[in-house]
This record gives sequence, structure tokens and C-alpha cells, in this order.
Amino acid sequence: MRTISIVNQKGGCGKTTTTVNLAGALAADAARVLVLDMDPQAHASLALGAKPDEIEENLYEVLVEPEGAKRLGEIILPVSGGVDLAPAGIVLSALEQKLAAGNQEARTERLAAALNSLETNYDFVLIDCPPAVSLLTFNALRASQEVIVPLETSSFAVDGVQKLLETIALLMDRVGHRLAVRVLPTLYDGRTRYARETLGEIRELFKDLCFDSVIRLNVKLREAAQKGVPISQYAPRANGAVDHAALAMEVAACAPEVADSLPATSRVEAEALGTAEPREVVIEYRDSEAGDVRIAGDFNGWVPDRGVLSRVQAEGRTRVWVKVLTLPPGTYQYRYFVDGEWKVDPSNQQSSPGPMGQTNSVLHVR
Repeated sequence: MRTISIVNQKGGCGKTTTTVNLAGALAADAARVLVLDMDPQAHASLALGAKPDEIEENLYEVLVEPEGAKRLGEIILPVSGGVDLAPAGIVLSALEQKLAAGNQEARTERLAAALNSLETNYDFVLIDCPPAVSLLTFNALRASQEVIVPLETSSFAVDGVQKLLETIALLMDRVGHRLAVRVLPTLYDGRTRYARETLGEIRELFKDLCFDSVIRLNVKLREAAQKGVPISQYAPRANGAVDHAALAMEVAACAPEVADSLPATSRVEAEALGTAEPREVVIEYRDSEAGDVRIAGDFNGWVPDRGVLSRVQAEGRTRVWVKVLTLPPGTYQYRYFVDGEWKVDPSNQQSSPGPMGQTNSVLHVR
């Protein structure tokens, strides 16, 4: 069972549209799909024909008490051919306050526990997250193996995605949970040069993190949501249906790797050098005031200090963080995570725009 969260803290970027119509497209290819609506606004529930105000129990009852995890199967509704729904309700907005006094780790494990106790075997679980990085979102991420970030083809929309990806990286670091993250361009209007140029910039920024599929603007998507069915049922020949069918094929083709392997550019460079044998690389960060320094890069999935041998030594009043990396030949991008803030390497003048939109330091391994 592959569990995928659809996440972006920005509203209006196509999270619910992606969730519902990807579910419909996967189901059209004979997959069994469960949609979890984690947004108190319940838009995914509405878009799948449910009426949240008339439903007595929803995901709140599953998440509010530890023993509620076993009740997930009781609230699931069949809503469309091959698609089931665990509905949301406005009461979900009270969950964070209700659980405020609980243990942090236990609070974020509620949804994962519920899915683990589910007896029905689904091929895919798609989680529609609220437009905020909240307890509900952290529950979704903790329960998932994969993340899809819908990104409107607008240069302004890219800004917040960097923070979101950094938040996901921190979650993986803190709880030891790994996620494969991919970006999906949405709301694309290919008739305008601005949209075409922006799409090119997004592909350049995110490179292998970006889906090949693009979701075009299509009024039929809104009409399908109003009818309460995926567009694959409402208008199977519309652009929106074609785009989500292509996305479903891309998602179903294979689960993405979780950043254990080298980026494609690094592998190519290693082969060009005639060897991919790893070698030990030592880099240092000096600071007289910092308390905690970790390193993250495309060599460890941007999870601070994962797979890194780290030690601290003193040179007078200056503390020196020594980072020992074992890397095959190639070119890598990295940054330091210093007392909760991302920073480039002050001792390295080589930098490059990174796949998340920020400036990264560049490391060449020969």
C-alpha cells in the first residue's frame, strides 16, 4: 500500500483537485484507492460527492483518541468506482487544541496507527492536506512514504515551496522517517509566454524532483468537483482527465527512490571520470557562537547530518565542526543547518541555484 500526501501550505494551488482526480485516474486503471480528507474545509469530501454536514463521524473520531485508530474502517465510505473516502469535517480544526497537552511524537503518529490497523488492502492511499503546516499535516507526512507538492506555474508560488521542503527534511531528521518528494506543476496555461517560461524555470529549479506531467487549466475540473465525481467519470476526454491520467501512469509506474542514490548529474560525472568508487571528504565549519551545526545536501536527501560522521573540536574560542562525507566522484550541492537556520558554507566561494530555489554551496569530488 503506497501512501501519498498531497501537500502545500499555499491555498489555491490544486491540492484537492490533484487528490481527487489522481484517485479517479488510478481507479480507472483498476487500482483500489482510499482518499483521506485531512482538511477541515472538507473540499475533497465534497468533490467526491459526500456531504460532510450529514456525516455523523469523520477522521476527527479516528484521531482524537489513541484507541480511535481502530475505527478508521468504520468511517470509510464508498464514493466512486474503486475510490473510497475517509471524510473530513469542520470539527477537525479543533484537533490540535484537543491534543495540545499530549506527547508530541504520539500526537503525530495517530494517522499512521490508523492506517496500520486498517484491514482493507488498498493499492494507494491519497491524503489531501490542509493549506497549513499543522498537526494534521504532520500526521499525514508521518503516515506517508511519498509527497506530491502541487505547484502553480507562477514565480511567486515557488517561494513558499522551499520552506515546505525544508520542513519536510526536518521532519525526516527528527523522527527518522524518510519521504520521497516530487513537485507537480499545476494550473498551467500554455497559451501565455509567462506560463511557459515559468514552467521552464520550475523544471530547471527542481530538476528530477519535478513530474513530467503537467496539469493544465481546465474548467471541466471545476465542473466535475461540483458534480461530486472525478473528471475521469465526468469528462474523460477533457484536458484535465488526460493530464491526470498521465500523472497516474507516472505515479503507478514505480515508487520514487528516497534520495539514497546520487543525482543524475553526479552519476554522469562519476562515469566520465572513469570510476564511481567513494572517497572520504572532510569539510569544516568554524563559528565562535553557534551551538549546533549540521550539513545537508543532495548526497543525503537534504536530511541534516544523515550518513555524515560529525565531530566538534576547539581552536581557542572558535568551535570547529568537522564533517566527514563518503562520496563517489561528482559534483554536489549542500548547505549547513546552523542553530535552526539554513546557511551556505562561508568558506566556500562556489555556489549554485539549488533544486529547491535557494542558493547552495557546491562541492566537487575528484
